[in-house]
Amino acid sequence: MHNELPENEKALGIIKVKGPQTLLELAAEMNITVEGARFHLLKLAKEGLVQATTESKGRGRPQQIWALTDLGNARFPDMHAELTVKLIDSVRNILGQPALDKIVAANGKAGLERYLKELEEKTDLKARLKGLAAIRTREGYMADVQKDGDGYLLVENHCPICAAAASCQGFCTAELKTFKAVLGKKVNVERVAHILKGARRCAYKITPAG
Repeated sequence: MHNELPENEKALGIIKVKGPQTLLELAAEMNITVEGARFHLLKLAKEGLVQATTESKGRGRPQQIWALTDLGNARFPDMHAELTVKLIDSVRNILGQPALDKIVAANGKAGLERYLKELEEKTDLKARLKGLAAIRTREGYMADVQKDGDGYLLVENHCPICAAAASCQGFCTAELKTFKAVLGKKVNVERVAHILKGARRCAYKITPAG
């Protein structure tokens, strides 16, 4: 999912999901020529959406690596960010932190019940993870599941509530608790990358318990 970007901005979606890319990598992902990819990137760079840095790897020629700028990241919006943060601040200031905690907990409980209902027929861990990623993608998180050693990585390439989470990190705590409850006691779930701590994405390591 690339948040329904127009055709001339599809490179933004690829970089958002896969991280900084070389020109050759982008051309392959977009299934176009290198010159076609260069045309798209230069246009996006002119609009301030991407920027290139040069990296030397081994003895080969230095490569340009293309990444999103802050403006490029803004193409993947934090839904209702300003209003949400104002509401969080109002609840905290008027009703107190305990009241805010109860609201976050209630929201997490409602989400958990919805996830459990949708995934009730998926008993295999991989199928359950794929189903969870599909739900999260529908909610704007651009989620994916990757095999990782003896377990899996549940990756969220975008956070559509980032401003709210930054204002009230109870949302992130509730998210981790929800994933643990959805996936069950037979697995361990650990957050190994966190957007709020400067990572490009949020990622959760899922391994067999014990």
